[in-house]
Amino acid sequence: MTAHLQKILSENVPRYTSYPTAPHFHAGIGPSQTRKWLSQLPAGDAISLYVHVPFCDKLCWFCACHTKHTRRYEPVAAYLAILEQEIRAVSSLVAGNVRIRAIHFGGGSPTMLEPQDFMRLAGQIRASFHVDRDVEMSVEIDPNDMTDAKLDALAVAGLTRASLGVQDFDPRVQNAINRHQSFDLTQKVVDGLRSRGAVSVNLDLLYGLPHQTEQTVAATVRQALSMRPDRIALFGYAHVPWFKKHQTMIDEAWLPDGEERLVQSRLAAAIIQSAGYVPIGIDHFAVPDDSLARAALSGRLRRNFQGYTDDQCETLIGLGPSSISRFRQGYAQNAPAMADYERLARADGPTTVRGIELTQFDAATGWIIERLMCDFRFQADALTRLFPTCGAVMLAKASAIARNNPEMLRQEGRCFVVSSAYRPFVRTVTSRFDRYLEMGGARHSVAV
Repeated sequence: MTAHLQKILSENVPRYTSYPTAPHFHAGIGPSQTRKWLSQLPAGDAISLYVHVPFCDKLCWFCACHTKHTRRYEPVAAYLAILEQEIRAVSSLVAGNVRIRAIHFGGGSPTMLEPQDFMRLAGQIRASFHVDRDVEMSVEIDPNDMTDAKLDALAVAGLTRASLGVQDFDPRVQNAINRHQSFDLTQKVVDGLRSRGAVSVNLDLLYGLPHQTEQTVAATVRQALSMRPDRIALFGYAHVPWFKKHQTMIDEAWLPDGEERLVQSRLAAAIIQSAGYVPIGIDHFAVPDDSLARAALSGRLRRNFQGYTDDQCETLIGLGPSSISRFRQGYAQNAPAMADYERLARADGPTTVRGIELTQFDAATGWIIERLMCDFRFQADALTRLFPTCGAVMLAKASAIARNNPEMLRQEGRCFVVSSAYRPFVRTVTSRFDRYLEMGGARHSVAV
């Protein structure tokens, strides 16, 4: 490994699921701005919904999600009533002009919901919006929560895709992250989903966890592959104890260093690809006939807050505390604190407390970052066609970055290409375009 690559391993950069990234959102974007953006959605616009359930019945120490630990169901039930009020308020602002193409339930743990409550919530969404008959509904699933009744409820609600958290099957690793989940339980849930008509199952795996070794990572990957998931997400553990205090329960002495993380990620990727999966971007894999693989092949791969996606909707509306909405004009984030979220929801308006309005340069930079993250390249002609007012300036910046970092980014005629050796570090490559990162004021996880 070159000295330059070793240096990059220690760099902390954003994951670039949005641009600008969330640390640069500000309080100048509030309910009135979100109300305006909602009212300006084009008639017939296809949009996606993200529905956040911010509760878990057990707190995993590795988790960086916005969630709250509770053993009682009463707070969850009370939250659902407020969430339904937000759904009704948001739907009234779009005046029936939009159609829902995709719905994603995330958390926290959406599968904490009792069967009748999940069906009621899905029913409220269908009653409030025009939902396409072939809508894609995906749900993040904690296998420890699942029962036959909950599996039945997901099927009745219309689930098409499921994403199961696995992380690692090794008992020592599971003890270190407070996440206990057997292979047999996971297999049972996968079988239960498929028998009820789920068309796609994704498994989330992590490398870089405490006590992980090449051997434990390889063993977990092979166990996951034996279930023949349609997709695999292979994420690097993001150790951010300054952001999530419960991560202080993980002793940093147990964590693999940067080079070990890289070895683990490369080993896992090699095993997955040898099983016939297609690599998608930097951390996803899919069977060749999966829609994600087809999107990557045709240049239609996108990136949002859940990672890589084939969702082509330009607008994503986030529901629930801390959720982020993406509009053509900018980003709007809901209040993270439950008390603030409840107050705004009861006022029958958007629950936005921060966000950012995009400049043309922001939009162009975001397009460059997304294409590099998805395709490892972008075309100069496409940039100038899509962003005529600032495309030339952005091309000049790209040329300068390529000249100053020739080992990372090459200019090949009218195309800018990430060097093959630097594809695992593409987050670092794209960070060179990030003018907000130069301003400081935010901390991020390591690049790999």
